[in-house]
Amino acid sequence: MSRNVKKCMKWVERDSKVIASGSRMPYYPLVTKKGHGSIIEDSDGNEYIDFLASAGATNTGHCHPKVVKAITDQAQELIHYTPVYMYNEPMIELAEQLVKITPGKFKKKVMFGLSGSDSNDCMIKLARAYTGRTKIISFEGAYHGCTFGSISISALSLNMRRKIGPLLPDIFHISYPDCYRCKCGKKVASCNLECLDELKEKFSSYIPPEEVAAIIMEPIAGDGGILVPPEKYTQKLYEICKENGILFAVDEVQQGFGRSGKWFSIENFGVEPDIMVLGKSIASGMPMSAVVAREEIIESVGAPAHVFTTIGNPICCRAALATIEVIKEEDLVNASKEKGEYLKSKFMKLKKKYSFIGDVRGVGLNLGIDLVKDPKTKERYKEACAKICYRAWEKGLLMTFFANNVLRIQPPLVITKEELDRAMVIIDEAMQDFVDGKIPDEVLEVAKGW
Repeated sequence: MSRNVKKCMKWVERDSKVIASGSRMPYYPLVTKKGHGSIIEDSDGNEYIDFLASAGATNTGHCHPKVVKAITDQAQELIHYTPVYMYNEPMIELAEQLVKITPGKFKKKVMFGLSGSDSNDCMIKLARAYTGRTKIISFEGAYHGCTFGSISISALSLNMRRKIGPLLPDIFHISYPDCYRCKCGKKVASCNLECLDELKEKFSSYIPPEEVAAIIMEPIAGDGGILVPPEKYTQKLYEICKENGILFAVDEVQQGFGRSGKWFSIENFGVEPDIMVLGKSIASGMPMSAVVAREEIIESVGAPAHVFTTIGNPICCRAALATIEVIKEEDLVNASKEKGEYLKSKFMKLKKKYSFIGDVRGVGLNLGIDLVKDPKTKERYKEACAKICYRAWEKGLLMTFFANNVLRIQPPLVITKEELDRAMVIIDEAMQDFVDGKIPDEVLEVAKGW
């Protein structure tokens, strides 16, 4: 190991004695201590370029001065008083901003939560209450959270579901469009959206469309491996929803707030969702989420259908308001698009160098690097992902993987070009070390990941 992580290892040992293993998916023994911009410092004082942005929760970077000031100023005034019974100014101001920046030329309202998980539960409640229908359709490979409702609509990990059933009834899943591994055996040029036939067949065989309340979709599948569907697919799915009185809901928890080169990833596809679920970067890492929906949908439930004592926390709301200001003032949406294109071109060059890079995909600072054992069979190469991520950490870069074989590239939107270049040197070196057999198998005992 090229870095001294003695203090980190001691903390990890203490962690193992008191923290439940079911609450963590480890990649390497990193104990975060400090952060600024796109740099994280561990307990031993080592610095790392961050290509994860705290799982997409810190788009404005770590400890942005404007966000920090908003938090500290509000903390000195009022930490919290439950908005379930009373009102607070920051919560109202934030709701007004969310209504303005989210897509949709119709009257909207907001319902706050504490995490993307509980806001996905809120989506289920709203869809069922408004439509009077019970069935919800989600996608295979989707991750929507870890509450009972959000686990029910997720379809990513058996360990999320083992031993805790039964989950919510009337939840169904369809295949997410994966153009790299098309289940219909089509190429992009010859695609006629055959993958949507699966939904049509289910509608004609065992899922009555008139009983479906909503279809919930990640416009860009995050934990499924940064899968970007064809624009015509999303538009056709939206049409199917409208034709059958089904609500079209989108999960923007991971992809929102500039990550995809748009304020929200659904804006890349030209449709206006009925319900949007927001989280993660909404408040630069502070615990907060929200559902933004058509007014008539969000008013279909009455109190106390979705109330929590600490929702709309003034500190979190001030952090979120500052986050929106930073994204606007620093033009981070366009920065994400430009830096993402630059980074994508760098990975395309590496693809020519390393045959195990099967696909480079994504939009904005939101890329998935699909590693395969064979470019023809496209067999997933988890071992390569695990070892490369571990070696990158040893060299000073925080990078993880998901979908068993896809490198997750989601740095803070404030990352500099110099930091991107340094990170790419590290990735190149880590990949070469993998090719040369310099990364021991023992790494696989630590780098578990998704």
